Amino acid sequence: MKTLEQLRAELTKALGALDTFEKGIKGDDGNPRDMTEAEFDEHAKLIDVVEAAVKAVDAREKSDRIRATFGAPADGEQGRVPASPKADPEQFRSFGEFLTAVAQDGMNKGDISSRDKRLKWEMIKAAGANEAVPSEGGFLVQTDHSTELLGMMHEMGDIMSRVRDIPISSNSNGISLPAIDQTSRATGSRFGGVRTYWANEGDTVNASKPKLRSIELKLNKLMGIGYMTEELLADAGAMEAIMKTAFAEELTFTTEDAFVNGDGSGKPLGFLNSGALVTVPAVSGQASGSIVTANVLNMWDRIPTRSRRNAVWLVADSQVETQLQSLVLGSGTAVTQLYKVPGTNPATPANAVFGTLLGRPVIPVEYMAQLGTPGDIALVDLSQYLKADKGGMKQSQSIHVRFLQDEMTFKVTYRVDGQPAWHSPLTPANGSLATKSPFVALAAR
Repeated sequence: MKTLEQLRAELTKALGALDTFEKGIKGDDGNPRDMTEAEFDEHAKLIDVVEAAVKAVDAREKSDRIRATFGAPADGEQGRVPASPKADPEQFRSFGEFLTAVAQDGMNKGDISSRDKRLKWEMIKAAGANEAVPSEGGFLVQTDHSTELLGMMHEMGDIMSRVRDIPISSNSNGISLPAIDQTSRATGSRFGGVRTYWANEGDTVNASKPKLRSIELKLNKLMGIGYMTEELLADAGAMEAIMKTAFAEELTFTTEDAFVNGDGSGKPLGFLNSGALVTVPAVSGQASGSIVTANVLNMWDRIPTRSRRNAVWLVADSQVETQLQSLVLGSGTAVTQLYKVPGTNPATPANAVFGTLLGRPVIPVEYMAQLGTPGDIALVDLSQYLKADKGGMKQSQSIHVRFLQDEMTFKVTYRVDGQPAWHSPLTPANGSLATKSPFVALAAR
């Protein structure tokens, strides 16, 4: 089994290869250009290698932490078991211990001579920034604690756990991804312009090629704020439990809300505001604030066949679920209930958390609109939403914000961006059919 150092070296090598490849995509004039089909495939392979290396490092780090906790050897040292795990003098043993050190630094008013040597400082690029003032800089959250916070965000987030992650190299502020510029499946428009012909012997045909576009993901800064009383500051264990949950929940909520509703200005572009969204109109005579069977079937018709296996229904709250529970298809003895409450769908586990509609999960989230307004229910394939982030988080603190309340203020900064992989709905090959998209919402009723 490879050691953690070996796995990290492989990750560094993979990131370097990806960075070198991306920087090498230039035309004769030295400026960036679109990738060829072969280069696009090679780029995808390099990304796969990076993702595999990241997973290997994460798994090894978790394994070693567990071994250290119970005194077992790490990195293949089966021959000798230490009497007790030795703490790395350069690392904090827990997130609570880290927060305690950060708080103490704030109470010391940033006195560098008394600062815990394990705190890693990062300057904030703003006017007047200096190392002596805690509120004008930030402490980097230790890698394993940062990874744990991100893991909690994925576990808490029903949207974040389903979007497609795009890795960004350590020295980059964003990434440019090539994509097929395809808006129609009509002949001559597939893959943005590729066309083939039936030809007799000796015939010639017109040349064609795919049309590419660029997807730009530029990291935006997201900040989460939490407060801690002086009483809790004295208990690192309680502080850790509270602050981990507070930061993870706040960052998850704000990020996922942007994936749904973001306007793309200083934040991710939400699918409800993107050009890819298909809005299905209400049916004639439909009651205000209602959801009827025809709405659901019409929405299902507008999502591409390939996306149906990944699609989920995102709904506003229990009011929408109540509407769904009354939906049926057919009449008399041939009635089929469209919505199945959790645990009653034979195709899903008996302990399933979510109900299903047309066989796909129905997930209530806070980010959807209220019943009867556009976006109260959406059918989406979140694998077609791209998310890019940097795993490292930055921590800063202040004793001044809540001084009169005798509380310390903690701030975590997280850099992330996201947008749909599609930029418009797709016209089917049969032009008489309605357009399709991985992002479908119901209009106002």
